Amino acid sequence: MKMVKVKGVINKVGIAFMFFMLLVMPDSMKSKTNDGFRNPVIWADVPDPDVIRVGDDFYMVSTTMHLMPGCPVLKSKDLVNWETIGYVFDTLNGNSRYDLINGTVYGKGQWATSIRYHDGRFYVLFSPNDQPYKSYIYTAVDPAGKWELVSRTDHFHDSSLLFDDDGRVYVFYGGGQIRLRELNPDLSGVKEGGIDTVAITPDETETGLHEGSRVIKHNGKYYAFVISWPSGKPRRQLCYRADHICGPYEKCVVLQSEFGGFPYVGQGCLVDDADGNWWGVIFQDRGGVGRILTLNPCRWVDGWPMLGDDNGRVPTFVSKKIASDTERCGVVASDDFASGKKSMLWEWNHNPVDSAWSLSERPGHLRLKTPRLVSNLFEAPNTISQRMEGPECEGVVKIDVSHMKDGDVAGVAAFNGDSGLLSVICDCGAKWLCASTSSVAIGGDNHGVESVEDKELERVALKNDVVYLKINADFNPGRDIARFSYSSDGKNWTPIGEDFKMVFDYRRFFMGTRFAIYNYATASLGGYVDVDYFHYKRHDSTSDLTIK
Repeated sequence: MKMVKVKGVINKVGIAFMFFMLLVMPDSMKSKTNDGFRNPVIWADVPDPDVIRVGDDFYMVSTTMHLMPGCPVLKSKDLVNWETIGYVFDTLNGNSRYDLINGTVYGKGQWATSIRYHDGRFYVLFSPNDQPYKSYIYTAVDPAGKWELVSRTDHFHDSSLLFDDDGRVYVFYGGGQIRLRELNPDLSGVKEGGIDTVAITPDETETGLHEGSRVIKHNGKYYAFVISWPSGKPRRQLCYRADHICGPYEKCVVLQSEFGGFPYVGQGCLVDDADGNWWGVIFQDRGGVGRILTLNPCRWVDGWPMLGDDNGRVPTFVSKKIASDTERCGVVASDDFASGKKSMLWEWNHNPVDSAWSLSERPGHLRLKTPRLVSNLFEAPNTISQRMEGPECEGVVKIDVSHMKDGDVAGVAAFNGDSGLLSVICDCGAKWLCASTSSVAIGGDNHGVESVEDKELERVALKNDVVYLKINADFNPGRDIARFSYSSDGKNWTPIGEDFKMVFDYRRFFMGTRFAIYNYATASLGGYVDVDYFHYKRHDSTSDLTIK
C-alpha cells in the first residue's frame, strides 16, 4: 500500500510538472506539440519574397543578386516549412562582370523577382540592377524543372506581374512613384500603345523609401503592397487599393511593428490558402544574418488586409494547421558530397568556372581548383556558399590541403563585404593556418574591387594536411558574432583569432553573411583542395536545442 501511495504521488507530481512545462516552455518547443508555428519562419536571408498558391501548394522566389544559380524557387504545403526545389537560371551572362572579369556584380544581379501562375504555366519577372538594365521574363510548366527565357524587355525596378481577368498583362514597378505598363499578352515585351502611366503617387507623408510592389486582384479590386520608410519614422508596410487598375488608389498602413528586438518589419506579399485564410509573408532586416521571413495572419477589415495579431503586431507564436513536423526550413544543410551532384543549397559567388571544380575526380569530395591568379577572396572564382541561420548556427568543413601550391589560400569564411576568414596559406613549402578579417571597397562604373583591407589576427603552423575548420555564428539581438576554431581530428577544438562582428551592408553585398568555402591562387596555377564534408547545425539559444 505504501508503494501504491508513493506511485500516486509521483504521478500527480508528474502531471503537474507537465502542465507547468506547457506554460513556461519556449514557443519554439511548443510548436512541436501544438498546431502552430513560431516567427520568424525562416531565420535566414530570404529577401524580397513573392509567394503564390497553386492548388494546395505554395511557391516562393527570392533575391540572390551575385550568387549562382540564382532566383531560388521554394515550395511549401503550409507557408511554414519550405524546401528549395530549383532555380530559375544557372548563370547570368549580361556582361563579363558576372564572371568576375573587368569588375563585379556584388549587390547587383537578380533583384526582387515576381512570380505568377497563368494558364498552366509559371512566370517570373526580374530586373538586374546593373547594365544593360533589361528585365528578364522566364517561364516553366514545372517550377522545379527547366525555366525558359521568354524575353528581355524594359527595366522594371522592384516589379510585380499581374495577369488580369480579361487576358491583359501588366507590370507595376518603380521607386517613389509606382508606374504601370502593359505588356504583350505573350510577354514578348511592352505592348505598343498599351497602358503606360503613373498608378500610385506617394502622398506628403511618404518622405522616404517607397517601393517593392507586390500586386494582386481580389474581389474585383486591385491591391498593391508597397514598402514605406518615411524620414525619421519606422519602416512599414502599405497597401494601396483601387477599383480600376489605373486608379485612383487609396492608402492604408497594414503593418507597422517592431519584432524580436529589431525595430521594424516591412516588405513582402499577400497570399491566401486553400481554406480561405490570408497571410502576409514579410521580411525583416536582422543585421548580419540578413533579411529573415515572418508569416503574419491577415484580418480583412473594411476591405483592407490588416496584418499581424489583433493589435497589429508581428506575433511570436501563431496557432495554425501545419502540413508536416519538419522543423523550420530547407535552406541550409550538411553535405558529404557523396551523391556526385552539387546540392541545390550551394550557390557560387558569381558565375563558376566549371572546369575548375569537380565532384567526380575524387568521389565523395568537392575538388576546388585554381583557374586564375587573384590577390584576394573577393575576386576569386568558385567560392561556394550557403546561408547562415539564427539564432545560432555552426558550420564545420573537413578539407585536404595536401595539393596546394605556394601562394594558394584555401579555407572557410563568414563571407560578406566585411568577412572573417579561417585560411590555410601555403608559403615557401610550409602551410599555415591564419585567422584574419578582410574588408572590400567596391566602386566605379564596373563595380570593381578598388581595395581590400586585410588584418591578420593569429597564425599557427599547420602540422597535418587534413584539417577541420569551424565557424560558430550568433545572431541573437545585439550579437552578430562569428567565432573560429580548428581541429586535427574533428573532436578536440582550438579557438583561433578573436570574435568577428558580422554586418549587413547595403553598400556592397546587400545580403546576409554566408558560410563560404574557397581556394584561390596568388602566385601560380595548378593547386587544388578536396573538401570532404560540410557539417551544419542550427541551435535554438532559448532552449539549447539542436534543430538541425
